[in-house]
Amino acid sequence: MTAIRSPNNALKEKIPVVVIGGGLAGCEAAWQLACRHVPVRLYDMKPKRLSPAHRSPHLAELVCSNSLRSNDPASAVGLLKEEMRRIGSLIMESADKTAVPAGKALAVDRVLFSLYIEERLLHHPLITVLHDECCEVPEDGIVIIATGPLTSASLAHAVSSLVQSDYLSFYDAIAPIIEGDSINDNRVFRASRYDAGSDDYINCPMTEEEYHRFYHELTRADTVPLKDFENTRCFEGCLPIEVLADRGEKTLLFGPMKPVGLIDPRTGRRPFAVVQLRKENRESTLFNIVGFQTKLTRPEQKRIFSLIPGLENARFARYGAIHRNTFINAPRVLTPLLQFTGRHDLFFAGQITGVEGYVESTATGLLAGLYTACLHNDRPLIPPPRETALGALTNHIASTEPTTFQPMNVNFGLFPPLGTHMRKRDRGTHYARRALDALDMWINTFPD
Repeated sequence: MTAIRSPNNALKEKIPVVVIGGGLAGCEAAWQLACRHVPVRLYDMKPKRLSPAHRSPHLAELVCSNSLRSNDPASAVGLLKEEMRRIGSLIMESADKTAVPAGKALAVDRVLFSLYIEERLLHHPLITVLHDECCEVPEDGIVIIATGPLTSASLAHAVSSLVQSDYLSFYDAIAPIIEGDSINDNRVFRASRYDAGSDDYINCPMTEEEYHRFYHELTRADTVPLKDFENTRCFEGCLPIEVLADRGEKTLLFGPMKPVGLIDPRTGRRPFAVVQLRKENRESTLFNIVGFQTKLTRPEQKRIFSLIPGLENARFARYGAIHRNTFINAPRVLTPLLQFTGRHDLFFAGQITGVEGYVESTATGLLAGLYTACLHNDRPLIPPPRETALGALTNHIASTEPTTFQPMNVNFGLFPPLGTHMRKRDRGTHYARRALDALDMWINTFPD
């Protein structure tokens, strides 16, 4: 148990906790604080200023995909979602209420998702939302920095000076979005892989000849040049489609274009390759090209992706793009409680800590909110058990070898071993059962 006491409770109780960043982590942190009777000032620079990747003026914008990945509690990310639901996550509440069909995945209507979260925060009496950019780290009071991977240059400089450590960076790509009524229904079929779901995906099947033509053009296409870097480091879980293609002619067939689990009803056979389209909204007017993150130029995206059967005349509601993600070397500067080692009342949350993914970012925001509520209310700060998804993820942040630290999605490889031999397909269920039992005991340590 790690316990920290404030030297001046009377003064502290009059000062709201400052949360910098109105993304998923910052919104979740603010909600957890307010639900525990702690006043919050939530700062977000939008809509006065947008980063290169942001488009919406609203809080909790989903910049990349609209999918929060698997909803199966026997998967690591599904288990993480279930843990957050049990704690009362606002982000998970919004996701469940604004979900769109996506098979075993949890995907949302991104506009309704953000609006739901924003409305809950704006109407909470203990939360004040301020649309201003923070260029410095406040020196007084409890602070959570949750500005995400697209932290503004001024604040990034301030944080870098504070932690006295160089930032690490990688580049993250987003996939294009297609207008639904521009898809040629005569060349596609609807189905979920292995018949899981209710025909939630539109599938664009390719013959071997069509695939090789697509591959040939993709590997010779023009890309957008990146700036201000020498050694580009892309996150392995979100590689641009053209980077994957450069690894070999068959790489895409085992990645985003794999045909396994899909049968074209018109032929009764499995296609040579398949491109899947996933709903972006409930009205089915927008579709994401699944796994097609890219840094191709816009003309090249239009030319090459139009080679996909069914997308010959596709209209692009959003082209794919690439943006810079920034994160601190967390094992050097953060404790397992997400505290800055040089200041007990300064916490970090979200992708700036070195987690990857919407759900993981939200999870660190949830924990930072719980920890700062405890600090504000003069309660002990207790990290979640390592057997939980929350504990396994934050242990990775704090305990990984700093020289090799890289962003990470939650996965069962981060959990303590089960210690018993069992079939691979049963392990997820056992991990989940152990985690949720440990979580229920840990939840009782936090103030209501």
